[in-house]
Amino acid sequence: MTLAREDVHVDDAVLIERSLTEPEVFAVLFDRYAPLLHRYVTRRLGPGEAEDVVADTFLAAFQRRDAYDRGRPDARPWLYGIASNVIGKRRRTETSLYRAYLRTGVHPAQTANTQVEDGVNTLAVNLPLARALLKLKQVDRDVLLLVAWAELSYQEIADALAIPLGTVGSRLNRARAQIRTALLPD
Repeated sequence: MTLAREDVHVDDAVLIERSLTEPEVFAVLFDRYAPLLHRYVTRRLGPGEAEDVVADTFLAAFQRRDAYDRGRPDARPWLYGIASNVIGKRRRTETSLYRAYLRTGVHPAQTANTQVEDGVNTLAVNLPLARALLKLKQVDRDVLLLVAWAELSYQEIADALAIPLGTVGSRLNRARAQIRTALLPD
């Protein structure tokens, strides 16, 4: 069966269900969410890693689509959770990105002909913020950046990271407190 124009308006759970017998339908999810994930990963790891992480995210999602909770019509948190796991495996890359930025003052997501995206602009003009993010535990940074850059709700983050809702709140509070303290003038 071929993809229909109305597939772009079908909720994610229905598309995932259909993709079990019509694998090509999964491409609608890729078209829907790959740009969002790419921006998020670029902010986290720089442009050099973004393509691979997004590809790995969608490959893992495709391979695990039979386990997707079809009671959830929005696959975005699920995909961000997979992306966070892939990013976690590349923690050295993220740490290196922050260290390079601190040394040079140029965010690796910024190229000669383009400006860094809105969500990174705060980071791109604020070396103390980059320094503070580098000091956060990975689990706290994941929660903070899923709120700030992926704009997920607490419940979506809990779903994405498979953690209790209360844990999202405590990690976010801890991250915000550490960031606030790091940004206080000396």
